[in-house]
Order: sequence, then structure tokens, then C-alpha cells
Amino acid sequence: MARLAVGDHVLVRPGETLPADGVVVEGDSAVSEAMLTGESLPVSKSKDAKVVGGSLNQASPLVVRVDRLGADTRLASIVRLLDRAQSEKPRIGQLADRAAAWFVGLLLLITVLVGLAWYVIDPSKALWIVVSILVVTCPCALGLATPAALTTATGRLTRLGLLTTRGHALETLARATDLVFDKTGTLTHGRLSVRRVVPLGGRSEAEVRALAAALEAGSEHPIARALRDASDTSLRASDVRNTPGRGVEGSIDGRSYRLGSPRFAASSETPPQAPAAGSGEYHEGHESWVALAADNELIAWFALADTPRADAPAALAALQRQGLRVHLVSGDAEAAVRATALQLGIAEWHAGALPEDKLAYVKSLQQQGRIVAMVGDGINDAPVLAGAQVSIAMGEGADVAQAAADMVMLGSRLGTLSEGVALARKTQQIIRQNLGWALGYNLIAIPAAALGYVTPWIAGIGMSASSLLVVLNALRLSDFKQTAETAGHPMHASSIKPQAPGL
Repeated sequence: MARLAVGDHVLVRPGETLPADGVVVEGDSAVSEAMLTGESLPVSKSKDAKVVGGSLNQASPLVVRVDRLGADTRLASIVRLLDRAQSEKPRIGQLADRAAAWFVGLLLLITVLVGLAWYVIDPSKALWIVVSILVVTCPCALGLATPAALTTATGRLTRLGLLTTRGHALETLARATDLVFDKTGTLTHGRLSVRRVVPLGGRSEAEVRALAAALEAGSEHPIARALRDASDTSLRASDVRNTPGRGVEGSIDGRSYRLGSPRFAASSETPPQAPAAGSGEYHEGHESWVALAADNELIAWFALADTPRADAPAALAALQRQGLRVHLVSGDAEAAVRATALQLGIAEWHAGALPEDKLAYVKSLQQQGRIVAMVGDGINDAPVLAGAQVSIAMGEGADVAQAAADMVMLGSRLGTLSEGVALARKTQQIIRQNLGWALGYNLIAIPAAALGYVTPWIAGIGMSASSLLVVLNALRLSDFKQTAETAGHPMHASSIKPQAPGL
């Protein structure tokens, strides 16, 4: 890429990443921009179409004229948004550490004053009373209250599948009020699958699946992979020819087959009507329809879509029971985002959002006093992950998204989020208990020692026991399991108001 110059023509083969922003001057192909824009379906690119550096060419070779390089590319602008968002991220100080520092200074002052007082009252007791005060007081318990709980909770979170990469993440997650999700690759698998098969002319579903798989045997296009999954691959097609953006044709057992858009499959300028598509279009809502024809006669319809993760409905329901408002903000098309939101019970959703739109949406929530947790996976999610108070990246996502996030989900199980929120809240309870014990112990022990009621050996036992109690209390988090109590309570239905799409 260092050798490229604006105006150069670059050959990008199938499977290669476009090195810079530019314009197609030759070729027809399908390009995946999911990691940059959130659009789940590949985008057809032909002559004079604009392409974005960092996107993936999937179907056929393209010759691209380079228009923008380096800092001028779309990817570079996303990285600049990321840097700006990271610089604006609030820094949460460690209150316990500051309190411990003040406590030590105050303790030394009290010790000097008490020593001087006993030196005047009874010099023979002054030394051991001063020693008792210094020993019995426990700044260690105060200093251990927070890190012991955070360390134990972090280890437990890692075993659950949620890696914490920044110190403030647990504390902020416990106080989160809103959880904003990306769609593609986060709530959905990020890949197409066959949702419905409609055989025609007496054909069976298994037969038409096998025919489609044979035609797509040599392609790595997302639609081809979806049609091959769970299909009989014993058939073989010959004379296979691919027409980018339209479909594929070939011969199987002496018959000619076409698979692709309805217009292409039927060799007709008037596209046939897909099942249940009353408008005559060949898609319905968020589904993309692919037609299979034998000798120009349609024999099957395939409906494809990016499917939600199996555990997504239960995971989102658990988060809502914990009192979190769930949002869906995606760069995908409105029909796909609406369908996913309805399927998963998300009332607040926004489609067609660019990286800067996602960041602006989160900032608007923060301006309302909300504490926002963001979950995403793509390069386009990196700025908003950095801008949210706490952010979680999918372990299967882009490296730049993981670098911007405060936590990384090591697996793809969305139920980990609910467990993480419950553990974060329990950790805050443990920290408050530890701080309360450390403060209460010292408020009782220091006056008792100053009045001469605590000998040095008793003070040593008390100090050790206090620190041990704090550590043991923190260790309760090591085997934490989410229960009905920690899962929270259902939100009142009236507290969730549907919101129209758009920003």
C-alpha cells in the first residue's frame, strides 16, 4: 500500500481486501462491507461504483482506480473517531485508594496526639498505647476492600467468558442504565442462512437444495455458503458460469439450471413474484429471495437472511429484567433492523447508522444522564465502543473493536452479559461491605486502643483478623452464580416506549 498513489489502477482478486478507497473501472463483483458499515449482505459493485478500503472482494476480480490513500480513507476517518472518543472517555478514580492515603495521615496525627496526652497523664503507658494504636488500626483492610473484590470478580468473569481489559469496567457496568447493541455479528451470526425453501412443480425440498448446492459448489459468496449448508452435495454441475450481481448457471444431468435473482433465473425482464411478496418484489422484509430455474422454468424459491443468535431472546429478556434499557443501532438496512428488533423484543432501534451516527446516539443518551454500555464487533463500532462509559467487544470481531473495548466476550454466548451485570453489581455490594467493615472496625478499635483497653498482642490479632475478613468476603465472588435474585426484576412495561427509526 505504501507504493500506491492516487490514480493508480489496482487488481483486487476474489478473497482479497481492497487496499484503498476508489472507483471500479473494470469488473463486476460482490463486496462485503460488513466490518465497516454493518451491512450484512454483500454489495454488488460494477463499473463506476465506489469502493471502500478495508472491504472484502468476494466474487470476481475488480480493477479499482485509487482515489484516496492513508489518512484520507474511510477507515482512517473511523480510526480518528476512535481516538477522539477514547480521549473523551471519563476517568473513574479509585476512591478507596485515596481514602486509605488520607486515613494513614490522619492516623499518624491521632497517634502523636494520643502519645503526647498519655506522656502527660502516665508516661509508663504512653509507649505501648502508641504501639497498640499503630498495630490495631487497619489501613490494609481499607486498601484491600476494593482491589481484592475486583481481582476476584475479574477472575470469575474470565471463567464465565468475559475478559476485563480496563480497571473501571466492572464498576461502570454495575451502574449501567442502557445497553446498546450492534446487529450484524453481535445479535446475529453475521452470515446468511436459508430461512425458507419453497419447492415448485412437485419437486421436494431436498432435491432443490441439492441442485442449488451443486451450482454453488465452487463459490465462496455468502449466499453460496448458505445454500450449501446442510444440503446434499453429491450432485455435480458442469459448464458453471457466474454473473456477478445476478447469479450462476450450469448444467446438471444434461439440463440447464439458473440460480440467482428472479429476473436472471427466469431469463425475463419481468421478475416473477416471490411467495408471500404481495408487492411483486422478490424480497419480503429482511429476507432476500433467490430463485432456481430449470430450462427457464422456476422450480424453487429460497429465502435467506442473517439469523439472530439462538440465545439472543433469552439474553435480552434477562438484561431487561435487570432494569437495563436495550437499544439496537445498526448500519444495516431498515427492513433487516426492524425485523431483528421485533423478533428480539427491542423497542428502541435505529437503522442505517454510520460510525459517527452511532457515537452521536450514545452521546445523546449520556447527555440525558444515562450510563451506557455498548456491545459491538466491527471496525465501524470502534468509535462508539470507545465513547461509551463501558464497552464490550465480541471475541470473534475485529481487532480494532477489541482494542477499543473495556471488556471482550471470549465466546459467542450472549447470556454472559447478564451474568456479567449480575456479578458486577454483586461486586459493588461486596466492596461496600468491605469498606463498611474496615471503617466500622477502625472507628471502634482506634478509640479503644487510645483509651488503653487494647494491648499490643490483642491489636495484632485484631488487625490480622480484619484484613483476613475483607479477603474472605471478596473470595465469595470466586464461585458466584447468577440466581433469580441477582437477575433483577422485570421492568414495568410502560417504561419502554417504542421509538421511530432514524437519527
